[in-house]
Order: sequence, then C-alpha cells, then structure tokens
Amino acid sequence: MRREIGAIVGVLALAVFMSSLDLFIVNLAFPYIGREYPGTTLSSLSWVLNAYTIVFAAVLVPAGRWADRVGRRRVFIAGLAAFSLGSLLCGVAPSAITLIGARVIQAGGAGMMVPASLSLLLASVPPRARPAAIGTWSAFGAMGAAFGPVIGGSLVQLSWRWVFFINIPIGLAAIALATRVIPESRDTRAGPRPDLIGAALLACGVGLIALGLVKAPAWGWGSPAFLGTMAAGLACGSVVVLRSRAHHSPVIELGLLRSRTFSGAFVASILFYAAFGALILNFVEFLTGVWHYSAIEAGLAIAPGPLMVLPFARLVAPLAARIGGPGRVAVLGSFVLAGAQLLWLARIQADPGYLTHLLPSQLLGGAGVGLAIPALLGAGSAGLPPARFGTGSGILNMARQIGTVLGVAGVVAILSHHLAAASVPTFRHSVTLTIALFAAAGVAAAGLLAGRAGIPAALPAEPTDRSTSGAPSDPPARVGGAP
Repeated sequence: MRREIGAIVGVLALAVFMSSLDLFIVNLAFPYIGREYPGTTLSSLSWVLNAYTIVFAAVLVPAGRWADRVGRRRVFIAGLAAFSLGSLLCGVAPSAITLIGARVIQAGGAGMMVPASLSLLLASVPPRARPAAIGTWSAFGAMGAAFGPVIGGSLVQLSWRWVFFINIPIGLAAIALATRVIPESRDTRAGPRPDLIGAALLACGVGLIALGLVKAPAWGWGSPAFLGTMAAGLACGSVVVLRSRAHHSPVIELGLLRSRTFSGAFVASILFYAAFGALILNFVEFLTGVWHYSAIEAGLAIAPGPLMVLPFARLVAPLAARIGGPGRVAVLGSFVLAGAQLLWLARIQADPGYLTHLLPSQLLGGAGVGLAIPALLGAGSAGLPPARFGTGSGILNMARQIGTVLGVAGVVAILSHHLAAASVPTFRHSVTLTIALFAAAGVAAAGLLAGRAGIPAALPAEPTDRSTSGAPSDPPARVGGAP
C-alpha cells in the first residue's frame, strides 16, 4: 500500500514540477529569444511568461470542476497531452507572436493537469497519509518554480528552444505512468457545466491589470491609458464576482471563501506568490544585468536556494503539530523569506560577491520557501470535502498564478525604464517590493490562518459525497496533525 501511494504521489508531483518549472524556466531564455526576434523588449518578452500564467490561472477552476465531473485521471492525462503539444509548438515557433500563442496552449494543458493532480492526490491517498503527500506534492511545485532559472540556464547553452523541447519526453513518460498507477476518481453526482464566460472574464481582468502595471512607466501612472486599463481590469473582476454569486457552477465558488482558513490561504497565496514571482525574475535580471553572469552561471548561482526546499518541506507536518497548525508554519516561512530579502537588500552591491553577499540570502530564502508553500496549501486544503477536491485545489492554484502575474508585472514596471543602466539603486526598489509582499503574506497568514491553533473553520454544508475515489471516506485529516 505504501509503495502504491509513493508511486501515485511521484507521478502527480512530476506533473506539478513540470507546470511550475515552465512558469520561470523562460526567464534566462529572454535574452536569447530577444536576439532571435529583434525588436522585442523586456515588457514584450514578459508576455511569454504572463500569457502562460494568466491562461493558467483562468483555466484552473473550470478544469478542476470539470475533472470532478468527468473523471480526474482523464482530465489529468488530457492536460499532460495538451502541455506536451504546446511545448512542441513553443519549440518550433517562428516568431514572438506564435511563441506567445503556443504558450497559451501549453498553459491550458497545465491548467487542466494541476487541479486534477491535487484532487487525485486527495482522493487516492488515505487521510492519515495526506499531510506528507501534500508536503511532497507542493514542495516539488516550489522546486520546479525555483529550479526554472537553473535548468533554463543550462538548456539555453544548446538553444533556447530546448527550454520547451525538454517537456516532451517527460510529458509522454508521465502519461504512460499515470495510465498505469493512478486510479480514476470522480464525483458521481451530475453537476452543472463550469462558467466558461466567467473564466474568460477572469483572464481578461488579470491580463488588463498586468498590462497596466507593465506599461505604467511608459504611459504614466496617472495617464488615462493606465487608469482606464486598471479600471477595465477591476470591472472584469467585479463581473466575475457577480456571476459567481448567481451562476450554478461559478468560476470562484464563494461558499468556499466563507471558510476563514480557505479564504485566508487564498489571500496569503496571492501575496506570497506575487513576492515569489518577483524574487525569481529579480535575481535573474540582477545576476545577468549587474554582475554580468552568463545564463548558466546565473542558474547555478540560484541553485542553492531550491536545494533547501525539499528538506524544509519535510519539516512542515511535524512543525505544524508542535506549534499549532500549518497556518503558523506559513507565517514563519513568509517572514523567513522577508528576512532573507532584507539581508540581501543590506548587502547588495555592484561588484560580484556571491559567497559573502548573495549565498546567505539564497539559503535562508530556500528554507522559507520549503516551510511556507506546503503550509499554505495544507492550511487551505485541510477542510475540503471530497466532492470539492478539484474545485478547491483549482481556486488555491489560481491564487498562486494570479499572484505570480502581479509580482512579475511589478518587477517589470520597476526595471523596464532602467534596465539598460542595470543600476543597484533600481534593483533596491524591486527587492523592497519583494520584502513588502512577503511581509504582507505573513501578516495575512497570521490574521486568517494562525488562530485557534490552526484548526480549519467549517466549510459550508456539503451533500453526502458519492465519489468513486479509492481512498477511505474518512473526513480529511488536519494537515500537520493539529489537535
């Protein structure tokens, strides 16, 4: 039984590693893509990342609901296939526009497989084993995001196109393994179709806000173009909320957000991943622009941080049991990361000084990532009933992608006018942004997740689940063994 669970978690963790990897693997390919497609700027290239992240965010919740309805393994395998196809199209893209279009296909596949992956994990693993399984799954996602620049820096030495080609054999292997080792599960109650219009409006809203932030330095922060774009983005978001209140299968299930722990994990995840996305892009641009590292040197310089993630992720469950729940671990991890960035801000300089100036911050930051990400996911998913595994995991992962888009857009807005000079004062501003966002995530987690010893607030009443899961029908275990 333990071996079967290990195989299931391994396949599902491989998929989330791939999807997270592709959020950031392109960062170090930007200069190489720009040389092949002359005339592209950092703000233009950022849409190779943002298009992926925005579509990813928009697809997650409808795909999670669809997976609950038609079969989680079926949607998971379909997502792997679409992701692999999108990777192939990215690798052969003849222009920047076609590359962005291929990234949309790739993101659609990732948006299908990630919520199906987490819901399959929750459905296939017995409640007592879920805390460790969730920790492993989320740690691999964090490692994928953090290792993106490392792997990207190595692959671009061959060609930037290998950044995408590498996904194809991994995706095909994951499809073969998923077919063999993962049991199918679904919610047998015939639910309504997801709100696709709401999903499209969500994508438009996030995209417009990201566009406004990226273009603000050129347009002017008080210009009609900036204010109009931001207003349109907020209007789209407002319509999504209104539709979610009235639609029978909304893109954001507001009933779940009435749970203090679930909504707390949602808000804290947006802030945390905004900081995390800003941090990764900021390191890449600083190392290549100020210290003039090559792509592979920059990737290797970032590597020690990700190596700290998995060992500290394994400490989340026992630490949560000791200090009162995963919410308090999330607070700790967020403030450790804020401290790591504060250390970097105090020591940042124009002359390369990796061992004495950057490495301590990298190691401390990797420890914070290993603590915070599994704890946020564990706190948010602890009270999900089985029938809402796909929907709930889709909402939590959507928060991650929205945060990433906003964090990347914020860094691009800060750097875009000053990147040619690559000055330390400019990067001080972007580091300050990451400190503020990590601290805000910690405050949100402290206020919404760390109370009552981390015990999840009750979710809205749910009809009796008749899921065809192979897992026992016990109530979901409290992650971290909270009393």
